[in-house]
Amino acid sequence: MRVGVSTYSLLPAIRSGEMTILDVIDWITDNGGEHMEIVPYGFTLEDNEELTDAVRKRAEAAGIQLSNYSMPANFVHESKEAFDAEVERIKRHVDTVHRLGIKHMRHDVTAFTLPPEKTGIDYVEDNLEQIVNGCRQIADYAARYGITTTIENHGVSVQASDRVQRVLKAVDRPNFKTTLDIGNFLCVDEQPLIGVKRNLPYASLIHVKDFYYRPYDQDPGGGRWFRTSHGNYLRGAIFGQGDLDVRRILRLIKESGYDGFITLEFEGMEDCREGTRLGLENLKRLWDEIEPHA
Repeated sequence: MRVGVSTYSLLPAIRSGEMTILDVIDWITDNGGEHMEIVPYGFTLEDNEELTDAVRKRAEAAGIQLSNYSMPANFVHESKEAFDAEVERIKRHVDTVHRLGIKHMRHDVTAFTLPPEKTGIDYVEDNLEQIVNGCRQIADYAARYGITTTIENHGVSVQASDRVQRVLKAVDRPNFKTTLDIGNFLCVDEQPLIGVKRNLPYASLIHVKDFYYRPYDQDPGGGRWFRTSHGNYLRGAIFGQGDLDVRRILRLIKESGYDGFITLEFEGMEDCREGTRLGLENLKRLWDEIEPHA
């Protein structure tokens, strides 16, 4: 198991100008991370070869592996021209992933923000042909570079574990798997232990995060709360301090024999550097505390 950090965890510092993507690499090194996931928010790489090369070289010098590249994507369009343009856009990102030396990429399959009427299983089924076609084209294009592409349980319409599996099995490509996020199941009111147990066999990379949770009829007041699909309240927490049963989830992962990258995401209200540092410490500590069942 190799523990690392997503650049998304430090996005507030990147957007404020306090940190650059190169600073993030150094920060992860200084705080005990072993790898970094790139989420190109607050900076771009696909249109900046100079920065792309600088990121690769800085990571190599720091001994930090670039583990994954995560990006938004949407294969549901009303015209073939718009669909083809989106596929070509994502292919350009695949080229950037290859330039970075990364062998793993996550892309969405529908728009992240959708109205309630487009979040049901009927929306997925009605548009499954486009989703599958897009995923296959990107997976086949990435295969020439030896890159695994993935769908994450992310974006409401394809966030529950059974919907992820629906797409995975329909795409049916050996280099198309899932980035398994232990917390995102809760966004669509699926019990995280169940979602993780169901999709762990298909996972090629794992995201860990934590949330505070309040039922729909217990308004927690101000702060960065957001609503789940069924109106419950969530807010990002420092990993190990929230309401997810992270100890049992980590045990599931460890006992499954998974030995790939585990990437920390922090989305809380605390300072992003402090929240990420403490979460990284907790992740390592909790993982080491897991003892095999007798």
